[in-house]
Amino acid sequence: MRHTGADHAALQTASFQKVRGTDGMAKQVVEVDRVVIRFAGDSGDGMQLTGDRFTSEAAWMGNDLLTLPDFPAEIRAPAGTLPGVSSFQLAFADHDITTPGDQPNVLVAMNPAALKANIADLPRGSDLIVNTDEFTKRNVEKVGYHESPLDDDSLEAYRLHPIALTSMTVEALKEFDVTKKEAERAKNMFALGLLLWLYHRPTEGTIEFLEKKFASKPEIMKANVAAFQAGWSYGETTEEFSVQYEVKPAAMQPGTYRNITGNLALAYGLITASHQSGLRLFLGSYPITPASDILHELSKHKRFGVMTFQAEDEIAGIGAALGASYGGSLAVTTTSGPGIALKSETIGLAVSLELPLIVVDVQRGGPSTGLPTKTEQSDLLQAMFGRNGESPVPIVAPQSPADCFDATVEAARIAVTYRTPVFLLSDGYLANGSEPWCLPEIDSLPVIDPDFATKPNHQAEDGSEEFWAYQRDPQTLARPWAIPGTAGLEHRIGGLEKADGSGNISYDPENHDHMVRLRQAKVDAIADTIPDIEVDDPGGDARILMFGWGSTYGPIGAACQIVRRSGVKVAQAHLRHLNPFPRNLGEVLASYERVVVPEMNLGQLNMLLRSKFLIDTYGYNQVRGLPFKSSELVDVIREISEQMEESS
Repeated sequence: MRHTGADHAALQTASFQKVRGTDGMAKQVVEVDRVVIRFAGDSGDGMQLTGDRFTSEAAWMGNDLLTLPDFPAEIRAPAGTLPGVSSFQLAFADHDITTPGDQPNVLVAMNPAALKANIADLPRGSDLIVNTDEFTKRNVEKVGYHESPLDDDSLEAYRLHPIALTSMTVEALKEFDVTKKEAERAKNMFALGLLLWLYHRPTEGTIEFLEKKFASKPEIMKANVAAFQAGWSYGETTEEFSVQYEVKPAAMQPGTYRNITGNLALAYGLITASHQSGLRLFLGSYPITPASDILHELSKHKRFGVMTFQAEDEIAGIGAALGASYGGSLAVTTTSGPGIALKSETIGLAVSLELPLIVVDVQRGGPSTGLPTKTEQSDLLQAMFGRNGESPVPIVAPQSPADCFDATVEAARIAVTYRTPVFLLSDGYLANGSEPWCLPEIDSLPVIDPDFATKPNHQAEDGSEEFWAYQRDPQTLARPWAIPGTAGLEHRIGGLEKADGSGNISYDPENHDHMVRLRQAKVDAIADTIPDIEVDDPGGDARILMFGWGSTYGPIGAACQIVRRSGVKVAQAHLRHLNPFPRNLGEVLASYERVVVPEMNLGQLNMLLRSKFLIDTYGYNQVRGLPFKSSELVDVIREISEQMEESS
């Protein structure tokens, strides 16, 4: 989709007009500035697909949006149980938004388990659409209800819409050559059609999608299209819904946009870095949630010179990647926290060899197997220190799904320029969430120069020329990158300590001390080529700084905007480079009376800041497997502001 950048007229939260449905009934259309929808059901009910299709239609309409998929770790959890509930939440708006919403405005619950797992998040007065066919005595009792909540007064606080989604879908498909089970599975398309009608979304994109998805099964395709259209028609004709809602397009900068997930943006960033560096991209990886989609996506792009290797285990994956780096490729390995533990020895080897390597860690709940499908920020200290010996590694963290692209290109720039492994710390929320992404112009992207060694660089005592593998660039302290087989550039590599310059094996104590300090100085020197940290402090006189990294960017930003509207002065800053820190970070932190660091861990960045700058920063921490809600950060800011006012 393209945006012209033209300003849209400000909308009232509730602006009314009337249209007529196909039955002649007057249908009221209410303009709203933002909507949050949550689809919830069994993991086999197609909630992720339903949410993804609604997201695509919202993106096509030009809304700004953010999504929060949430699904069970089990491949097939027991049907109708709380552990088996899968949900997809999306917020779409006529203005810039930074979170998928704290609470839904409408909840679609496909069964009692979905209702029970999500009803606590639904505000009073919100729309609740329930598939009544699934509220059998057995299903109700399975999740702990003594009686059906549809039959008591427990849902009276909501605008309840009891709809027989399953049986209506089966009825709509009775003329098609599909089994009853196949017809029942199309109920998510019925629900999607109804919701697209309710929120005034187009239908053409979804019909085209279904025609392509089921092209090899024409009868299934026709049935799904019919179920989808039946849901739309139900909205048009039923008296259950007398109001439609409309969200106008958001004002965006000019450009070509597409909806993108964090993992997809990361994959595109790797391909782009390959193009900008002129290096062939090699991915050595073992599938692990939530990083596997990067492997799946890159495997589709062989025409761009991408080579993917699905290894037998995590150690083989990174070993192959490091070998590819030695051979002159842009090498990547992707994993999550448990895989980092297995890869740590080879990461240390890459530090010793001083070769470029991008290590992607899509963080998830831990420890051990932990919460495979939930999000967390608990691998920061592992990335910083999780190797034997003094083994410094740069760390870069994206802040949003679309930002995964830029952060990946930056990680590649650092890896190639400084000849070092680089950690790219994404997380499950960024990986699976999506938002509009403006495709960049190629000319705006950094050029990444591998600057391969092509000739000897040292004169021996006898006057002959030879190649020293650890003779360093005076600015970056990077060693030369020599492709194996280049005549005259034969050299030795390995995990044993190297002699400065020549790269020969050395056990000399003074040389080891010197090399340890050189490797640290090389990482420290990266700070010379990263921008100073910027602070969002509208009045320039805030006393509180909300300081974050990674995916906390959206909730922190939303919370700051909310409290500013009520007169609370608060600043916000966000880190992309976690090692090394930007040069001006200590000065920025020292200029605020109270620095609050929200993290989805028990205070890992907070620990690093306090030890590095000797500043009394304050952590706000939760490890629930879910992103922060902006409302809880609003409460934190207001409480701190009141405490500071009382003490001053």
